[in-house]
Amino acid sequence: MKTKTIVIVASLLKSFLVDAQEVKIKNADKDFEKFAYVDAIKTYEKVAGKGYKSVELFQKLANSYYYNGKLQDANKWYSELFAMNQPVDNEYYFRYAQTLKAIGDYKKADQMMAQFNAKNGTDLRGKLAKSQSNYLAEIKKNSGRYKIENAGINSQFSDYGTAFYKDEIVFTSAKDTGGIVDKKHNWTNQSFTNLYSASKSEEDNLGTPEKFSKSVASKYHESTPVFTKDGNTMYFTRNNYLNGKKGKNAEQTILLKIYRAKKEGDKWTNIEELPFNNNNYSVAHPALSADEKTLYFASDMPGTLGASDIFKVNINTDGSFGTPMNLGNKINTEARETFPFISKDNELYFASDGHPGLGGLDVFVTELKDDGTVGSIKNVGEPVNSSMDDFAFIIDTKSKRGFVSSNRKEDNLGYDDIYKFLEIAAIPKDCEKQLKGIIVDFDSQEPISSATVTLFDNSENKIKTVTSDANGKYDFGIVECDTKFKIRVEKPEFNTNEILAIIPNKPGITESRITLELTEKPMKPGDDLRNALGIDIIYFDLDKSNIRPDAAVELAKIVEVMKQYPNMHIDVRSHTDCRQTAKYNEALSDRRAKSTIAWLVKNGIEKDRLTGKGYGETLLVNDCGCEPTNHSNCSEEQHKKNRRSEFIIVKL
Repeated sequence: MKTKTIVIVASLLKSFLVDAQEVKIKNADKDFEKFAYVDAIKTYEKVAGKGYKSVELFQKLANSYYYNGKLQDANKWYSELFAMNQPVDNEYYFRYAQTLKAIGDYKKADQMMAQFNAKNGTDLRGKLAKSQSNYLAEIKKNSGRYKIENAGINSQFSDYGTAFYKDEIVFTSAKDTGGIVDKKHNWTNQSFTNLYSASKSEEDNLGTPEKFSKSVASKYHESTPVFTKDGNTMYFTRNNYLNGKKGKNAEQTILLKIYRAKKEGDKWTNIEELPFNNNNYSVAHPALSADEKTLYFASDMPGTLGASDIFKVNINTDGSFGTPMNLGNKINTEARETFPFISKDNELYFASDGHPGLGGLDVFVTELKDDGTVGSIKNVGEPVNSSMDDFAFIIDTKSKRGFVSSNRKEDNLGYDDIYKFLEIAAIPKDCEKQLKGIIVDFDSQEPISSATVTLFDNSENKIKTVTSDANGKYDFGIVECDTKFKIRVEKPEFNTNEILAIIPNKPGITESRITLELTEKPMKPGDDLRNALGIDIIYFDLDKSNIRPDAAVELAKIVEVMKQYPNMHIDVRSHTDCRQTAKYNEALSDRRAKSTIAWLVKNGIEKDRLTGKGYGETLLVNDCGCEPTNHSNCSEEQHKKNRRSEFIIVKL
C-alpha cells in the first residue's frame, strides 16, 4: 500500500526533502504491511522527526507501537494524529482511549470512548463503556486481592504464557535472541519463541529455566502449552509449520495453529495439528476444562466478533473434536479476547481490551454455568492488572498460587515478563437470583398463555426468549443479582408491554406480574369507559370542581372514543371524599359532574348523549369515611382515590 502523495512547492529544496521522505515512507509501508513493525517504526520516526506530517504517517507510526503492545509510545503519535483534527476511522478513537489509559489519563480516555460510542452505537465496546461508566470503582472493589512479584525466570526479551506441568511450569520465551545464529521475527525483532520449563516449589520458587523439548521445537514460534492431568498429552500453539512444511494464507503470512503431542517415554511425539485449524486464520492459546472434555482457545476464525474471540470445542472420547463454538457477545467484543484459562472451580479467566479496564489487555474472570451460560464479567483488579498488557493468567485454586504475564514497567526486565502471585482474597462469586413471573390480562387479571416473553440486558442485548405456559407463567431461570433487565411481552391481539426488572443484590426469587391489554377491547352498556380504555381516573383538587390539566388529557380520550362511536351515550358519575358534610359533598360532586359534562360538550360531544349526577361521599372506594365527625385518619393519597369521575356506558 502506498502513501497519499503530498505536494509542497515552497522551494526546490523543500520539494526534494518531501520527495525523499516519501520514498522512506513507502519503504516503511512495505515493512508495515508485512508486519515488520520494528523496522517500520525506525523509518516513520525519522520522517516525523523532520517535521513531516500526515494522517497516514501518524496512523501507521502509532499503530506500529500499538500492535507491539507499547501503548505509552503509541499515545504520543495518536495524540499527534488527533491534533490534526482530520477525519479518522472510528477504531482510532478506541485505540487512542487505550493508550490514554496507559499514561493514566482515564478522564480523557472515557471521553474518547464516549465519542467512539456516539459514532458507532452498535459496537459492544462502546456500549459496555457507556453501561459500565463506573468501571474504575468496580475495579477498585476487586483490587488488592493478590500479592504479586516478578517470577525470577525472565530474560531481557519476551517471556510469557505459563502452564502447570507436574512439579514444573512450562512457559514461552524469546531468550534465544542474541545467539550466534538465530532467526528473528520481523514484528518484534526478537527470536522466534520456544518452550522452556522450570522446576517449581510449593511456594512457587522457580528453578533455572531449560529448553522443554527438542522434538517440539521448530524454527518458528512455539508458545502457550496446556497439559492433561496425567502429563501425557500436550496442546500448544505454533506457527503453521509441521514436518518441515509451512503453510501460508492468501497474503503469504504464516499464521498460528494449535497442535497436539503425545508423550512416549521422555519424548513428545505424534505431533498433529487439530482439525479445525486453517491456513487462512489463526487458532491459538489452548486451555482445558477441569474435566478435560472441552478445549478453549482464541481465534479469528469465521464467526469472530472482533480481532480475536474465545471459542470452545468438545473433545470426544475417541480423541476427535466437535465443531468449535463462539462463547458469544457476553465474553467476546470487537476487540481482543484471548489467553483463556479454566480453573478447577470452573471459572474462565481471559484477557481482553474490549471490556472496560485499566488499559491494554486486562485479566477478567467469569463463572461457567452448568447450563452453558456464563456469569458476570469481573475485572480482577490491581495488582494483577495494570495500565499495560496483562494476560495469560493461571491459578491453582487449591494453593491459591499462580502466574500472569505483563509488559508493565514495574519490576520488568524486558518486554513481556512472567509474574507469580498469591491470592489472598478471592473475588466474590456471583449472587444468583431466579427471575420468573406471570402474564395476566389487564382487565380480567386472568392468566395469558402462549405469550412471547423476551429478556434483554441493560445494553439492549437479547438474552433469552420463553413462552408463558397454560397458567400464564414464565421462568428465565437464574440471573445475576444487582442488575437491571428489560422484559418484553408480546402476543397477537394484545398491545406489547415492556417493564424494567430490577434484581436486588441478594439471592432468592424475583417475580414480575406483567399485564397485557387487548388492542381492541369489547364494550357493553354498564361498563365504565375509563376501565374499558385503560384511562386514568379523572381527579379533582380538594373542594374544587374545575377541570385540571391532567384531567383534560384523560377527558380528551373520552371525546375521541365517543366520536368513534356516535351512538354511544354515557352517564357521568362524580364522587367526593368524606371531608366536609354529606350535603356539601353531594352539591360539590354535582358541580363536578356538570363541569365534566360542560367540558365534553365544549369539545364536540352532543349534550343529549350525556347525563350526569353527583353522588357525594355515598360510594367511597375505600374505608375512608368521616361520618359523623367529618374526621378521618386516612392519607391524602387515600382520599384522592375517592375524588373521581366515572363514565358509565348507557347506550352503544
